[in-house]
Amino acid sequence: MIQLSPQSRIFVALEPADFRRGIDGLAALCRQRLAQDPFSGAIFVFRNRRKSALKLLCYDGQGFWLCQKRFQVA
Repeated sequence: MIQLSPQSRIFVALEPADFRRGIDGLAALCRQRLAQDPFSGAIFVFRNRRKSALKLLCYDGQGFWLCQKRFQVA
């Protein structure tokens, strides 16, 4: 479970990400585009081009969490 606290940092990528990317690809985006360390424990939020899904990337000290949420588009 991802724990959120008042000290939690959340970074949102403004540009859409290629959702074929996995953990390594999104961690590279954290370093390159956001200039942040993916191992920092922060939560990184990415969206797809159609704005119909989100991916969250977070390192918890033992490994990465990669969560995806797809929105119902009418």
